[in-house]
Amino acid sequence: MAGSPALLLLLSLGLCCTGAQGQRNRMEARFLNRNLKHPQQGQRLELKCRPYDKDSGVSWIRQDMDGKLHFIVYISVLSRTSYPGSKTTSLRYEASLTGYTYRLVVKSFTAQDEGTYFCTSNINQVLHFSSGQPAFFPVTTAAEHITPTATTQSSQVTKKDNSQQGPDTGTSNETTLNSICNIFLWVRVAGTSLLLLTAFTITITHCQNLDVK
Repeated sequence: MAGSPALLLLLSLGLCCTGAQGQRNRMEARFLNRNLKHPQQGQRLELKCRPYDKDSGVSWIRQDMDGKLHFIVYISVLSRTSYPGSKTTSLRYEASLTGYTYRLVVKSFTAQDEGTYFCTSNINQVLHFSSGQPAFFPVTTAAEHITPTATTQSSQVTKKDNSQQGPDTGTSNETTLNSICNIFLWVRVAGTSLLLLTAFTITITHCQNLDVK
């Protein structure tokens, strides 16, 4: 049923026919709660539609963000419901007729329920198409998820890390320099000792040769 050419044709005809009938024949689909702007995740979302002819049934249709149309349910004037596959009940939706008002309930609103909701009514063999009711989650940006507290904590952690790393880095560099200096010092001491030992040996050997003569 979703996105079928026949349904698209019928809805297009409904738009033309509704416009030709004038404002007196206008149908409106809207949230039951007029103060509601955007549904929330898992919310029970209720919509209502009231056709100008009380003796006609109503169909609920959803148009998704890709423009595809999805048939939801047909409600007769006797309050009988028919979901896709000729089923009388649905796990996701509830539909009913109270007085002259046709209601649709999305039991737990999720991302797959986002779209624009319409109701249609076939009156005297003319398909009437209501105005649409958008139902989308509130738009959020990445910046809205960064709170001042989180930013302050992040800054504090960064400063703390830098303060911890600074002394350690300096100490490490100082230790390395000291080690190098010690190596050079020991090399110089060893070289000097070797030269003195050599000179001392030569002196003793020279003195011994003089005694022999």
